[in-house]
Amino acid sequence: MPPTATTPPDPALALDFCGLHFASPVVLLSGCVGFGEEYTRIEGFSNRDAGAIVLKGTTGKARSGNPPHRVCETPMGMLNAIGLQNPGVDHVVAKILPGLDFSETRFVANVSGSTLDEYVEVTRKFDASPIDAIEINISCPNVKEGGVVFGNSPEMSARVVAACRAVTRKPLITKLSPNQTDIRENARRCIEAGTDAFAVINTVMGMAVDVKTRRPVLGNVQGGLSGPAIKPIALLKVHQVHEVAAPHRIPIIGQGGIVSANDAIEFLIAGATAVGIGTALFYDPMACRKVNAGIADYLRAHRLGSVRELIGTLRTGREVVDTPVSG
Repeated sequence: MPPTATTPPDPALALDFCGLHFASPVVLLSGCVGFGEEYTRIEGFSNRDAGAIVLKGTTGKARSGNPPHRVCETPMGMLNAIGLQNPGVDHVVAKILPGLDFSETRFVANVSGSTLDEYVEVTRKFDASPIDAIEINISCPNVKEGGVVFGNSPEMSARVVAACRAVTRKPLITKLSPNQTDIRENARRCIEAGTDAFAVINTVMGMAVDVKTRRPVLGNVQGGLSGPAIKPIALLKVHQVHEVAAPHRIPIIGQGGIVSANDAIEFLIAGATAVGIGTALFYDPMACRKVNAGIADYLRAHRLGSVRELIGTLRTGREVVDTPVSG
């Protein structure tokens, strides 16, 4: 029988992620489902379809975001420059979290900031909330360091992770940027600083030009490219981070251009413990259910009893032993 709105995912899809039970390896990504409430009004959607939902990026104070245009469609993808529009952490904790159904899925806060102190402030407030885990978005400019992006420097990345680690006991997920020289070194430093997991990758920076006006399409000039166009980049980065993270049993949420079950399976094989869906949700809100069904079919076809048996099983010809990581 086809799945219905109340049908939980196949038990073979369940996994442990940093001590949290995920009913499915599918994670709905930050910025794509608001604060979790946007999809509740879509007929047939259930939070049970997702192992976790990552809430919209949250800062210390409310932010109005960048000037328009903020979104631009590209071949095989989308550019966005929203600018972290959000109501601020106090509003999210007091007004939004009480309305979420934590019995259906796991909810992950996304912490953003312009200074180290802001990351610490927001993380501390989420630590005192019912949120299940905290994702640190280190792809933000450090205003005290001349606008250098935290996540493009292993040193600054580690400083953010260590500072946030000191104020929370909740699982800490570091969202790594592809816009850096050596993602492996960044991952190493973040592990040393105390991260529990990684989200790999954030968007790739790009721009679009209006040839009629000769002006940038986005009001911010540049934005983050997501969608199928970045999938090959994301797969490689997941593989590279997995090589560093697997010996420490650090799980990864692989993300970047996943639109189908086959895409998700590639990420799992490359080393992801869970898979994030984002841009695909804008044109196919039920994508997560289709991905779940496709992964379950693959497991049955290959006589695998659990999705955990698939994680990190890439055969490169260089490996001695596959090193699955379940969290």
